[in-house]
Amino acid sequence: MPDMCGRFRCDMAASDRPLNEVVFLTVAEVAAVMRVSKMTVYRLVHSGHLPAIRVGRSFRVPEKAVHEYLQESYVGVESA
Repeated sequence: MPDMCGRFRCDMAASDRPLNEVVFLTVAEVAAVMRVSKMTVYRLVHSGHLPAIRVGRSFRVPEKAVHEYLQESYVGVESA
């Protein structure tokens, strides 16, 4: 079955932390950590690049997913 969250796994049970210990961030908090606009975070969520859960009309993003996204997106500079 295809993964509905894009590049990341959706199921928190497969995480190395119990669900009650997962730290969720708001879109505004993710934007602050990544130093981007909230709209950019919404685009990442809607495109499936950043997994999120919907709580009412808002989204919550697992903190670990933000760190994984940033690590995978890192562009290093090659030394000469």
